[in-house]
Amino acid sequence: MSEKPGLRIVDAAIVESSRTLYDEVGGMPFFEGLVDRFYTAVAADPVLLRLYPDPEDLGPARRRLTLFLAQYWGGPTTYSDERGHPRLRQRHFAFAIGPEERDHWLAAMHGAVAAMGPAPSVRDRLDGYFTSAAEAMLNRD
Repeated sequence: MSEKPGLRIVDAAIVESSRTLYDEVGGMPFFEGLVDRFYTAVAADPVLLRLYPDPEDLGPARRRLTLFLAQYWGGPTTYSDERGHPRLRQRHFAFAIGPEERDHWLAAMHGAVAAMGPAPSVRDRLDGYFTSAAEAMLNRD
């Protein structure tokens, strides 16, 4: 019998695996490092900076993204506890996000993922999610 993702065989019984991507990468330090690298790229990119209400203070956005990603990948629910449902598309609708902004955002995020050096399977999952999320945020031509 082969194992399916999220399941493992123990003493001939199938039980749910509780190991998440959050666990696989070592928890919050990974997401803090990922977001730090991402925001270093944001701070140097005028296309991305114009999306932030206060480009001189990226701290609040950095914190929200860290908490969101940690929660999304199986970590603590601090993001939802503090802010409610993520409603990503709704929260980002006020910002003009077109193909140029999407492409800059993806370059910064894919670069941050690569810089973290996760296992290939983790990198693929992260990059796939970020690509889908960036497409979903498009709200301008």
